[in-house]
Amino acid sequence: MVVTDELSLVFAALADPTRRAILERLAEGEATVHQLAEPFAMTQQAVSKHLKVLEKARLISRTRSAQARPCALEGERLAEAAGWIERHRALWADRHDRLASYLEQL
Repeated sequence: MVVTDELSLVFAALADPTRRAILERLAEGEATVHQLAEPFAMTQQAVSKHLKVLEKARLISRTRSAQARPCALEGERLAEAAGWIERHRALWADRHDRLASYLEQL
């Protein structure tokens, strides 16, 4: 399956617990691949693959600083996903409430 729309890229990236943990770490501030790999039982190469997914979803950005390429969280994309969830949560809550009212009437 090839995911192309932006919101799907974000949700696909967030579906993996390792990537969510990386984002949690980046919420504390910038970090290098080496720093991000430390808590995981995986190679830096494996962490780099996760970073590529996060970067493609534009959840992180990477800059060049001498030899390092620190990563930083891009909160705007998370805010967009959270906004989508909130809009649909309200819709689903309303539908649930209407269903509950209907079932009570039965």
